[in-house]
Amino acid sequence: MNHRFLASIGALAVLMAVMPPPAVLAQNVDNGSPKPPPGKRDPVVKCIGCVAKPAKAAKTWSPLHTPWGDPDLQGLWNQATITPLQRPTGRFGEKDLLDDEDAQEILDDISRNRRDGGPEADVARAYNDFWMDHGTIVPDRRTSLIVDPPDGRIPPVTPDLQKRMAAGADARAHFGAGMPWGPEEANPGFRCIVRQDLPPYRPDVYMNNFQIFQSPGYVVVLAEMIHNARIIPVDGRPHIGPNIPQWLGDTRGHWEGNTLVVETTNFRPDGIFQNADAGTFHLVERFTRVDADTINYEFRIEDPKTWTKPWAAMIPWNKTTGQVYEYGCHEGNYDMVHFLAGARTRERAEEAAKNGSR
Repeated sequence: MNHRFLASIGALAVLMAVMPPPAVLAQNVDNGSPKPPPGKRDPVVKCIGCVAKPAKAAKTWSPLHTPWGDPDLQGLWNQATITPLQRPTGRFGEKDLLDDEDAQEILDDISRNRRDGGPEADVARAYNDFWMDHGTIVPDRRTSLIVDPPDGRIPPVTPDLQKRMAAGADARAHFGAGMPWGPEEANPGFRCIVRQDLPPYRPDVYMNNFQIFQSPGYVVVLAEMIHNARIIPVDGRPHIGPNIPQWLGDTRGHWEGNTLVVETTNFRPDGIFQNADAGTFHLVERFTRVDADTINYEFRIEDPKTWTKPWAAMIPWNKTTGQVYEYGCHEGNYDMVHFLAGARTRERAEEAAKNGSR
């Protein structure tokens, strides 16, 4: 794996030690974090050690519209959070919502984990803490981003998925042993093709920004990680043929009141979310601007060949400032020639050793 990807996984492990899986939303709170050098954007909110208060009843807000009359979702949005995708099985896992004491305990634990390594551990990482999008607990204090099923957890997987995962593990082991037959054995994230820009969108430990653009007939969602601009037609055109798979799938949108409803099909089987079945995976996303500074991003997944029942999540996106910077992900792409050349060299060495022993 490339160093950037390993850094993401390592930082995530620290958070999961407190509240497993990754998670959601940044608050504009200054807790004394170091300021970026001139010309850089403000660091994404780090509300570690403070409790996000539950959202108050919203004041009357008139939805914004584009000059051509569509609801206006444009702007730069951030989805960083420490609320996990799935509800933890222990500790606070029996609760739907956290109270003030629970929330503060979680934040204090995370702050302590970040401090205990000291500056030497901090600078020894591929990226130190300055670059991480920690966020805080979602304002309504949910213990998971998943809202359906009610237990806040991804439903059990099917035997069909278990077979696909076993096959994938064999391929990864072969690649990890330094003997890949071809680049297809490396996953798309390692090859810098798709990662967190693959829908549905989930928070990561850094680079949680999205920029939304609109023009008549289209909405574009530009993901900071890795790089893809997802172009969503909203002009009523049909989906492309089912035999044309694409990395980000084939996306079509329409408006239901002030909500952008997006349906995506035709994912590639080698790049789909969580090893789902490309033939049966059905994804519906909803983008609703609930006030000037917040979009509620919801997604619902159905795939009877992967999960025993549908499931859904809701992640608040907070408006932020600055711009989306280029994500320079090249290592796995450029280094592939070395992986393949190394494998062929090992094969020749093994063959020579066999012949020499005869």
